[in-house]
Amino acid sequence: MCGIVGIVGNEAVAPLLVDALKRLEYRGYDSAGVATLEATGLDRRRAEGKLANLANRLEDAPLDGVIGIGHTRWATHGVPNETNAHPHFSENVALVHNGIIENFRELKDELESDGYTFTSETDSEVIAHLVSRNLKSGLDPRESARQALQRLEGAFAIALIFRDEPDLMIGARSGPPMAIGHGENSMYIGSDAIALAPFTNQITYLEDGDWCAISRNALEIFDMDGNPVERVVQLSVGSSLMVDKGNHRHFMQKEIYEQAEVVSHTLSHYLDFGKCEVRLQEDLPFDFAKLDRIAISACGTAFLSGLVGKYWFERFARLPVDIDIASEFRYREMPMAKNGLSLLISQSGETADTLACLRYCKSQGQHIGAIVNVRESTIAREASVVFPTLAGPEIGVASTKAFTCQLSTLASLAIAAGKARGTLSAEDEHRLVREITEAPRYINQALKQEKAIEAVAHDLAKVRHVLYLGRDTNYALAMEGALKLKEISYIHAEGYAAGELKHGPIALIDEDMPVVVIAPHDAIFEKTVSNMQEVAARGGRIILITDEKGAAAAAMDTEHTIIMPEVPDILTPLVYALPVQLLAYHTAVLMGTDVDQPRNLAKSVTVE
Repeated sequence: MCGIVGIVGNEAVAPLLVDALKRLEYRGYDSAGVATLEATGLDRRRAEGKLANLANRLEDAPLDGVIGIGHTRWATHGVPNETNAHPHFSENVALVHNGIIENFRELKDELESDGYTFTSETDSEVIAHLVSRNLKSGLDPRESARQALQRLEGAFAIALIFRDEPDLMIGARSGPPMAIGHGENSMYIGSDAIALAPFTNQITYLEDGDWCAISRNALEIFDMDGNPVERVVQLSVGSSLMVDKGNHRHFMQKEIYEQAEVVSHTLSHYLDFGKCEVRLQEDLPFDFAKLDRIAISACGTAFLSGLVGKYWFERFARLPVDIDIASEFRYREMPMAKNGLSLLISQSGETADTLACLRYCKSQGQHIGAIVNVRESTIAREASVVFPTLAGPEIGVASTKAFTCQLSTLASLAIAAGKARGTLSAEDEHRLVREITEAPRYINQALKQEKAIEAVAHDLAKVRHVLYLGRDTNYALAMEGALKLKEISYIHAEGYAAGELKHGPIALIDEDMPVVVIAPHDAIFEKTVSNMQEVAARGGRIILITDEKGAAAAAMDTEHTIIMPEVPDILTPLVYALPVQLLAYHTAVLMGTDVDQPRNLAKSVTVE
């Protein structure tokens, strides 16, 4: 995840920016840079690789400016090199940016037709040119920034400084977090409060859709229409904790909200957003085209991500997949394909049962791939190839952002396999990559339903049993929703394939049983509707999660309907994960349980 730091101060800020960026190294990055306002105008230093390289640049060619911005970049658009590193310039503007601008091609074409020249491959550079063009049209810096922000589609956090404004920095948030630090005759901005901890513990968090104007002695915050808004100043514990909850009540809630950003970074590791192609960076010890079979093994939420992956590999690559819970796989002495790939999925990379499966598969001559969030973990070290999930530290025991990053990785690998095996054409590949790169935008749209989901939670908090139903990849999501609910609220919940309802679970349906139905308006929507009718006929309380088309087509009374954006089929698991996570979260909060550390559970299970 990229990192942002900005300082409006009274001494040379470049060394301070580098020190603050070091506190964000845990987020992962591949290049870094700082920009300051000097007596001669805006200037910058950038370097590929680690912050030590940037520090060396500054030692050789110092910057003296007292207002500046810094950035650590994880490459999305464009390779990780100095040219693509932030900050980006445009005549009289310097900018740093986290996230993805989804309509950057349209904006770039427009700007190039107006004579603007692009020096990088990034989507971020369009923002600097948009602001610069607005300035040249006569708008003041604030209005120039605001109107530019209104043109952007996607998820972003932004900090801007201006050549002719020695006491102004603009910040904005639409998705990724942003914190403002209050100092004495100085102000700060950062993508994480821990970056600002050396300077201040007085923090104001921007809310989604906010932008702000920062000077040495003032902070003004506005909505996107330019209306002033008030945000509280609070004390941060960033100096004592490695990761801070920010303005969220729990780590789990914070991590749910981080998903647009971390999914975008995970996808960018595997996909070329500009060319709409798969771009695996790993040196594969096997050829997808020659594989006979894949065996997936994992535990808990990771197993359910693997179940979604099974659908994708079989659908896109026509590659048969066996999937097992790791604790069962290791003892059933599964016969392995002669030329097979075993994929082991684990958030921590230390899950004991999954590690045992890895060792069994290795003994059977299988290629070993590890999908993990910790590259230095045991599973990663013992695998033939590591496919990282770039979720960053996940503190909440109930996995959220690790799950959607696992899905992002599996989707990318399934497309790569389909391309290698000839079951996906180049046109298919481009379409699927275009669709999946829209995930951050749709995730942010799903988050806007939090209030409606919280209202549903008030009803769920009063019951002791809940049934979840879904078909296709939504079957896995039904099980994931049930797992999340029982993990943190301690309500008994079960997830079923909707078509299995009449084969047993229907006996549970009565007027007291809530039934959560995950049903986007897709090719099998009508099949799921018939199962809903079976529930309704028995007095069941239906909670429908669908899109607007699905809500209209269902044409039946529900206790609650949660409306999701209309998304391509490949994005359904990524986007519909959000409402089931939020439903479990708010139910648990209402019941007063320990959301981040639920009873009897551990983050990394290192025993059988």
